[in-house]
Amino acid sequence: MASEQPPGSDQHSVAQTFSLKNKSLAKAGDLSRRTLLGALGVGAVGATLGAWPRLTGADIPGRNSSALNVAILGTSADAAARQALVDEFTSLHPDIPVRIQAIQGADWRDFFSKILTMVAAGDPPDVVYVATEGAQLFAEKLAEPLDAYLTQDAADVQDYFDDVHPSLIEAFMYQGSLYQLPLDWNAANMYLNTSALERAGLERPADNWTNQDFTSMMRAMKQSTEGSFTPYYWTNRLFGGVVPWLYANDTSFLTETKATGGNWFWDRFYADDPTKNQRSGGYQWLEPNAEDPRVIETFDYLRELVAEGLGVRPEGGGGNALVGLFASSRIGATPAGGYWVQGLHEAGMGADEFDVQFFPSWRTQRHQFGAAGYAIMRTAKDKDAAWEWVKFCASKPAMELAFPTPNTTPTRRSMVNQQLYSTTGPEHWKTFYDTLDKFPTSGPIPAPPQQAAVETALMKNVSTAVSGSSAQVRSAMGTLQRDLELALRSNA
Repeated sequence: MASEQPPGSDQHSVAQTFSLKNKSLAKAGDLSRRTLLGALGVGAVGATLGAWPRLTGADIPGRNSSALNVAILGTSADAAARQALVDEFTSLHPDIPVRIQAIQGADWRDFFSKILTMVAAGDPPDVVYVATEGAQLFAEKLAEPLDAYLTQDAADVQDYFDDVHPSLIEAFMYQGSLYQLPLDWNAANMYLNTSALERAGLERPADNWTNQDFTSMMRAMKQSTEGSFTPYYWTNRLFGGVVPWLYANDTSFLTETKATGGNWFWDRFYADDPTKNQRSGGYQWLEPNAEDPRVIETFDYLRELVAEGLGVRPEGGGGNALVGLFASSRIGATPAGGYWVQGLHEAGMGADEFDVQFFPSWRTQRHQFGAAGYAIMRTAKDKDAAWEWVKFCASKPAMELAFPTPNTTPTRRSMVNQQLYSTTGPEHWKTFYDTLDKFPTSGPIPAPPQQAAVETALMKNVSTAVSGSSAQVRSAMGTLQRDLELALRSNA
């Protein structure tokens, strides 16, 4: 991780920052393939390099195109779904043609590896839709800071910041600069199958329920249900896995600190926000923390859930199969965000057949969240045109075009309303945005620039930790500590 303060920090004047607007911080030739492979971290490269496509210029659609190439994680159908957004942008900016590049990937990590391959092949996209998992990787190596554009167009974007919780913005600050305007987000809330609750004679828990209340609920669900049923289902990944429990227990497997800087931004766009003075120049995860007693305690709690048959051994991946299992009432509870609502509705689940609640409290009730937004590549052909796209997509009309259904949670507070959930549920849809308002210390997925290697290390040790004895938890955390030390040193 670079130690110097980037443009946009408090050590630079606004004039100095603004002068960088049209200067690329890196040329395509400066980003060697060795550097880009290293960006994924030692562990991730070993796991994914063999699966990377061997791209040549002729293989990449849109090569040498004059259009603004916008890369998204998804299929051609996902690209087609954004056509209305492109059409509206074109009507406002007929001089800026836009091409949506849908890139399929198993998850965000796979998507980022393919973007890095495109960069190494000499034909990167101009703009990339980047989730929290890759925000710091892009900020450190690939993305252009937005500071100068925000200063220039402050009046145009103030409406956006007035409508978006500052915690979501802070997640995309890096060493004092802002790199993305998040458009959608999701917290790790707890989804509850109401039929499982009813069979157990239970109601939706109180907002301040605890991890012990959760354990009691899972026991009641297990005792009242026969056949193929799992009270608690969770996945082995950074989002919705062990991390929400770690946050609730006031700890994490990485030591979290915050960078200095960013006052130029908070003073300008969140001047009246009561939490302004608590904001920073961005999150930092510089050291492993796996052997912290609270981390061990958290893993041991999950191990006990698994041992008692209240929870599954977590599986890797995004948990796409979960929607069908939950909709068929074979799962009682699982952590997920607002992105699940539309999927459950399409799977035939009625609005009253599921509900959502805050994640259980422990020593705190801090929640985990992830978000995503467009990043302008340093190698973009026309950064000014790319900024117009980013600025347009953050407007409310554009976001209403982009998110017509509850398949995610919009970052604009005004869009998370009764109308959005009127046909799908859940009854307590306000939980989604209330997570930030009621628990303002909630934080993003712990994703340093070496995120891929970090996540690989975590996933490798989670299953071992929760599958044996309490002594095995300590041993697994020792191994995780050493793996994380290596991961954080990779390409640092």
